[in-house]
Amino acid sequence: MFSKILIANRGEIACRVIKTAQRMGVRTVAVFSDADRDALHVQMADEAIHIGPAPARESYLRTDKIMAAALASGAQAIHPGYGFLSENAGFSRLCEENGIAFIGPPASAIEAMGSKSAAKQIMEEAGVPLVPGYHGDDQDTELLRQAAQRIGYPVLLKAAAGGGGKGMRQVWEPSEFDAALAAAKREAMSSFNDDIMLVEKYLTRPRHVEIQVFCDSHGNGVYLFERDCSLQRRHQKVVEEAPAPGLPDEIREAMGKAALRAAQAIDYVGAGTVEFLFDEDGSFYFMEMNTRLQVEHPVTEMITRQDLVEWQLRVAYGETLPLQQADLRIHGHALEVRIYAEDPNNDFLPATGTLRYLQPPGESQHVRVDTGVQQGDEVSIYYDPMIAKLIVWDENRYRALNRLADALTNYHISGVTTNLELLYNIAASDAFRSAELDTGFIEKNREVLFPAASADKSRHLPAIALYLMLRQQQQARAASNPDDPLSPWNRANSWRLNEPHGQSLEINIEGEAFEVRCEEQRQGDHSYSVRFGEQQSRATGELQGNVLNATIDGHRQRYTVVPHDSSFTLFTGREALHFEPVVANFDTEDSGSAGNLTAPMNGTLVELSVQPGQTVKKGDTLLIMEAMKMEYRIKAPADGAVSEFFYAAGDLIDGGAELLVFKAAE
Repeated sequence: MFSKILIANRGEIACRVIKTAQRMGVRTVAVFSDADRDALHVQMADEAIHIGPAPARESYLRTDKIMAAALASGAQAIHPGYGFLSENAGFSRLCEENGIAFIGPPASAIEAMGSKSAAKQIMEEAGVPLVPGYHGDDQDTELLRQAAQRIGYPVLLKAAAGGGGKGMRQVWEPSEFDAALAAAKREAMSSFNDDIMLVEKYLTRPRHVEIQVFCDSHGNGVYLFERDCSLQRRHQKVVEEAPAPGLPDEIREAMGKAALRAAQAIDYVGAGTVEFLFDEDGSFYFMEMNTRLQVEHPVTEMITRQDLVEWQLRVAYGETLPLQQADLRIHGHALEVRIYAEDPNNDFLPATGTLRYLQPPGESQHVRVDTGVQQGDEVSIYYDPMIAKLIVWDENRYRALNRLADALTNYHISGVTTNLELLYNIAASDAFRSAELDTGFIEKNREVLFPAASADKSRHLPAIALYLMLRQQQQARAASNPDDPLSPWNRANSWRLNEPHGQSLEINIEGEAFEVRCEEQRQGDHSYSVRFGEQQSRATGELQGNVLNATIDGHRQRYTVVPHDSSFTLFTGREALHFEPVVANFDTEDSGSAGNLTAPMNGTLVELSVQPGQTVKKGDTLLIMEAMKMEYRIKAPADGAVSEFFYAAGDLIDGGAELLVFKAAE
């Protein structure tokens, strides 16, 4: 076995490869750009070599720098991961020229599958079923138009050199053909510098089912069953599962054998994936072959109980496959979701920012998290915004779905917008649980999957208000005088002699402001009346670290609340709500009160908002105090004027101290 390998990649796939290599006793060398100096894969590897600036074209895509790093480190092999150089035939040849093993297929196999049109010709000769279509080199517009007419509408125009949904257009009728062809060619030329187009029958309800194949250099080959990857957005996968729900055994076997014929037709070696479109009538058609390890390979590992990265290393070293086809079995069901920094409510626009809080669910035999980031890392503009892959397994699909929903409720991320809520909505939806799968699933179920845009942001106000009150009391106790624990000045409950213990809060939730009034019901029982608008709730609970155990109107729930500099994130189990206590006011509801107003707690006077003698209206801010990173506005209890302030801006004030003299208007 190799003693040292270099991983020509970054993020979660680099970490994934490192874990297997470490288990096998193989030393690892990481490479990193300027943006990844402190990245997790750099920390995990035995060695790490800097290869250039942050943009991938100046670092991770520089074959000369990667090769120089491999030679300098003494690595015997290079694992390309996926993306970047994983399907680069030139890089595979460069490895061979330098006497370094490429942990992947030979360059000839990569080239054979690199062109969609050439690949389909090879597959046709190998007897692999193809979607009816035209895959020729003659790109005359009239010929393509005639091909579409012969195939029958709707058709799909697809760039021969394409991927990731680029250079693709659906055409539903002849009148749309010319405009769609011109647009697809423009996009293909811009993305791939190649505008050769394929014309194929467009299947209206296809499932995306792919077969994991593995071949060694001794003529052995197996398929490790299938994955269903039908749930996609913009032709990119969102959820993957294995095995494919409802796939008959005879079709599974036929599809697996067809995938092996595809691999053997190009003398394939290593891990590969043959992707098919599976139609409603049970027919399936070759789509493409990915000549690398796939992002979704963990679900195959979970149901076969095999480590595919270990298989890769052994095959690249020249060993035979660890198992033959008769030795492979399906065990249970696995699902994988890709957790992205993106905004599903804004056309899945990628998001950037710092992972201010990152708490994945606990890992076990049922739950696996593949990630390459840590709390405090930045999701930058330079690389794919995938934060992690969450993989779950159980004895059947029903149980695995429950595992997935539970794990998603316990995955907490703040600092960037993520797709966690969408993933939970998918896992919990009736359509997904009933395996009503096709590549248009997300669009067809949009109303169920995207409820957040119309959701009432005030529904969690009682829990938020309760959290702020309990947190305030905890901080007050921490800052109190331990020599006099019974002193009323050590309490942060807006205590007033012969008056309700009332506090008004202004809370901003996701950009929307709410006025809330809290009153403690009984001293010491952490029970509050919370009023906002016409609604009133009773909230009681306990705060233990970041965990809020709250009972709202008799409904007990557990929340996680994470404080930031001046804001907070409330994790409800299905969503992450960001809120900020803009101001907090200690007052009473006696509109006619006048006299001296006192400091609600120890703090700093930030601002005198009015001048002595200035006429004010009830509710006008008189001064602002700050305590424990929160602002507290002392407001006028009635129309009138301040006759005297006792402190100036910047002064430290003890809780209970008289702040000013207020005279109400007659």
